[in-house]
Amino acid sequence: MTVWQDIQSLGDVLYQIAFIFPYTAYTTPYRRTIPLPSDESSSSQSPTPATSSPNQESMGPDKDAAVNGAAETFSDKTFSYCTSKESVSALLAADPTLAPGDAWRRLYGHHVPKLSSSKSMKDCGKGEVSQENLGRAEQCGKFGPTQPSDLFLRLYHDALCTLHDNPQRAMVSPSLMGSCGVVPLTIISVIPDIVRHMGNVIVRAEKEVFLATNYWQNSHASKFITNAMRELSRRAGERGEKVVMKIIYDRGSVKQLIEPHYIVPEKEYTGKEVGLPHPHEIPNIDLEVMNYHHPMLGTFHAKYMVVDRKVGILQSNNIQDNDNVEMMIHLEGPIVDSLYDMALLSWNKKLTPPLPSYNSPAAQGGIGSFGDKHDGIFGPDGTIKGHKAIIDPTKMRQRQAFGAQQTKEVQEPGAVDAADGDQHSTNPDRADPLTGPTTTTSTLHPHEPSAASGASTDVKFATSSSVRATQGPSNPPLSQNNATGPDAETQDFLAGGTQPLSQLQIKDPVGIDTPFPEDTADDPQFDNDIADEVARVQALVSAKPGETQMEAISRHLNHTTNVGFRGDAPDFAAEDEMTPCIPHRTHEPFPIAMVCRSPYGPPNHMSVEMPQNAAWLSALRNARKNVFIQSPTLNAEPLLPAIVEACERGVDVYCYICLGYNDMGELLPMQGGHNELIAHTLYKTLSEEGRQRLHYFWYVGKDQTRPIVQEKRRRSCHIKLMIVDERVAIQGNGNQDTQSWFHSQEVNVMLESADVCAAWIDGLRRNQNTHLYGQLSRTDGVWRDAAGKEADGATGVDPGRFSWARGILGAVKRVQGTGGF
Repeated sequence: MTVWQDIQSLGDVLYQIAFIFPYTAYTTPYRRTIPLPSDESSSSQSPTPATSSPNQESMGPDKDAAVNGAAETFSDKTFSYCTSKESVSALLAADPTLAPGDAWRRLYGHHVPKLSSSKSMKDCGKGEVSQENLGRAEQCGKFGPTQPSDLFLRLYHDALCTLHDNPQRAMVSPSLMGSCGVVPLTIISVIPDIVRHMGNVIVRAEKEVFLATNYWQNSHASKFITNAMRELSRRAGERGEKVVMKIIYDRGSVKQLIEPHYIVPEKEYTGKEVGLPHPHEIPNIDLEVMNYHHPMLGTFHAKYMVVDRKVGILQSNNIQDNDNVEMMIHLEGPIVDSLYDMALLSWNKKLTPPLPSYNSPAAQGGIGSFGDKHDGIFGPDGTIKGHKAIIDPTKMRQRQAFGAQQTKEVQEPGAVDAADGDQHSTNPDRADPLTGPTTTTSTLHPHEPSAASGASTDVKFATSSSVRATQGPSNPPLSQNNATGPDAETQDFLAGGTQPLSQLQIKDPVGIDTPFPEDTADDPQFDNDIADEVARVQALVSAKPGETQMEAISRHLNHTTNVGFRGDAPDFAAEDEMTPCIPHRTHEPFPIAMVCRSPYGPPNHMSVEMPQNAAWLSALRNARKNVFIQSPTLNAEPLLPAIVEACERGVDVYCYICLGYNDMGELLPMQGGHNELIAHTLYKTLSEEGRQRLHYFWYVGKDQTRPIVQEKRRRSCHIKLMIVDERVAIQGNGNQDTQSWFHSQEVNVMLESADVCAAWIDGLRRNQNTHLYGQLSRTDGVWRDAAGKEADGATGVDPGRFSWARGILGAVKRVQGTGGF
């Protein structure tokens, strides 16, 4: 950058601090009410068309379509970008010395984005989209052998509509925004289990690793990664090769006032705060580290990893020690090319040295984690050998949900209408990058002629809790709270989950008599494949001699942050065993789209029109049965009316939110309010009938009988997930809060698979007690225990006067890495 550009950057930040922030903070009201739409605007069939300025007519959405209740569609320009073969990664394949930012400008030019307030999204997802325009949306993706449903295409269509004046909002080349892939593994557990898997993937790298996180802290969690880096260097040295590794994080630096993409010097990244290995410790890894932030509020909130352009990891956690339960998915197939392209755009600068796989697209590599030897780890009763959880859906029996009587009139969640089921594409013109229109053989077995596995079987079931309590008191002592159990609608929703049989690549499955030494930060153990890792981790949540099963769960949830803290929950039925690692059976590639948002620094709410936000809003407005949301926080201004609209329309909305999460930060002006205020406001806004459709819960740990406020740092949850009609899911980095909706860079995928969604529903149910003990009152949106007391340490619905002062303290903690992210 030139000196003049440096002065401009610094001046812009000072202007934001001195003028924009005080003005916006003063003029943004502290929300205690949710605006109710009129009957006309609340109808998803009768939207009010948004207006546009004349100078946007050629680039903007098709306004002629916004008549007679029809929804707007995306522009011809966007269609051209999406259907071209051009991308940033393709340009770098031709010239690896090119900076990704320069490649973007060469392809798409420089756009000065039109600022957009929440009003610009008020009609997102409303109105009818014609079959012709859904077909145009389908042409804008390469969705593989499985036909996307109209629901998926509608959400994708609405995400595309946000690109009209600035395609960079996609945070990926538009031609790679819609793709396909597979998910061999999901992890729903504490951070050590996720970084353990990341370490296993890192040590198996052949050429390169690109790791991104919001906050990196020298910690037990980071040691799993740095141990893997040392092991990777050793293995690469034995091969006589060198591996390229890029790490990008957001730790906040004065230097970012001038250069948001700040290359971190060796002395800084090897210091005690970050603790990455010195070059002499990893002689066969060429490491480059970046610290990235757009002042003031444009946080790099992304958390992902791409290895060898073959494996993608997308998770909710940062690299630090805390008490959070998190979620991670392992992705393979063409979608990894999209993640790779997004990673290049995040880096922006010239890569020194370039990533070696610049000319090796994932679409050409097949699916590495699927293979033939997939049955050996499972017992004849459908369990993982040596454990009780039945994960083979053909072995599961249907049961009543928590003793509730179900009638035939109540459709079980997960029961998909024939018209909405996974549809095999027979269209010869479809752009199926791996398989063509009729076969998955080349995807699952790219080097073998054997046929793909058979069709899946969905089994609907739910579980009950037994009454045997764990031994030993809680710390601090708490009386065991009675299980209120979920309401009937929540029971039905959770009853739709299935835990599918794994058909992963299993070379030499370990038998039940083989001991599994624990993989720790001080004693690293690396697994050869996913199957061995699943077996090792499952052993960690199993009772040791003299230990109850619930005590084993407490030990695992405590890991390094809460050693000795005991749960008070009763033991559970054997088949409800916690499964941190959830393997998914061999499956065809299904539709996956990138629905992200780019960073925006100025302290105002003028950057809402983003693919991520459009997908979330469209999901709530186009769901037919239900929407499930799990997020640490929920307060985004555009989201709240959409939840109200959905409930009043007859859609069940399930919200699993963490009590007190980042309360101090959310009390700042412009941040939307803390979780308790929002829950109370939603219930007070809804009609009596609408309240019956909103199922709001505070997160409760697997070993607990009550929510624990996040400030205590005992049992918190940081999962970011939305599931729509039990078949379309949006998973990734974005919270349902003001920061993620208006400012941070977020990376999310939207996928369509009823089987994967069912497995997630079941895994979420089994790995927490939220549904049993966390439900809020439908009268006032407040949680109370069996004695009528609110949660210990909770802020309460009214945070009191001068709450902004607490908010400032929360903001300081966040910058220091001790607040919520």
